[in-house]
Amino acid sequence: MVQVSTSLLNLDKENSLRAFYDLEVAKTDFFHIDVIDGNLTKGKSNKKIMKEYAMQIKHISNLPLDIHLMVEDIKSNIEEYIPLEPDRITFHIEAVKNKEEALEIIKLLRENNIKIGIAINPETDLNKIYDIINYVHMVLIMTVEPGKGGQELIPDTIKKVEVLNEYLKLNDLEIDIEVDGGINEKTIEDVKKAGANILVVGTYITKSDDFKERINIIKS
Repeated sequence: MVQVSTSLLNLDKENSLRAFYDLEVAKTDFFHIDVIDGNLTKGKSNKKIMKEYAMQIKHISNLPLDIHLMVEDIKSNIEEYIPLEPDRITFHIEAVKNKEEALEIIKLLRENNIKIGIAINPETDLNKIYDIINYVHMVLIMTVEPGKGGQELIPDTIKKVEVLNEYLKLNDLEIDIEVDGGINEKTIEDVKKAGANILVVGTYITKSDDFKERINIIKS
């Protein structure tokens, strides 16, 4: 069964606390915190509200935090979230200059017992991550352009998931494949069949009237 990481990117702030509770009752597996600095990707910076959400969740829930850093200054943002003891933090391959910088970030995460994720944009070739893939716990394949919720999945990204899944099998690597963007009843089965085992889902869940029904549809 796949796991669901519910994105809070387009959550209604006024009802956020109630939504956190309802999402936990509905059996989401992770709370997905999308941190945008307004530089690496499109979209305005939301760092303040995402940090508030993460802190609120830690006070009322034991569910793990899945932090997705869409930022240029990776280290300082990691340091902001270390005290919240997230399950995993994912950074973008597009935000690092070279392998050495990526390994420094990986070392920082490992030292703080945080699982390591590497994210890759739709237009970025998978070859960019292969030289560090042995050091990570998860690869996040963006199935839309990062930075904005509610987009339609880019069809070509399904093939990227398939290629990555085959690479992991051939190299005997047990690494999670997470997909993010445009996941709904029309695309769920495609990304599952391609090999994704963690689905980041936002508006399909958070803009619905029944979180539990939507999460059950994704997991079934």
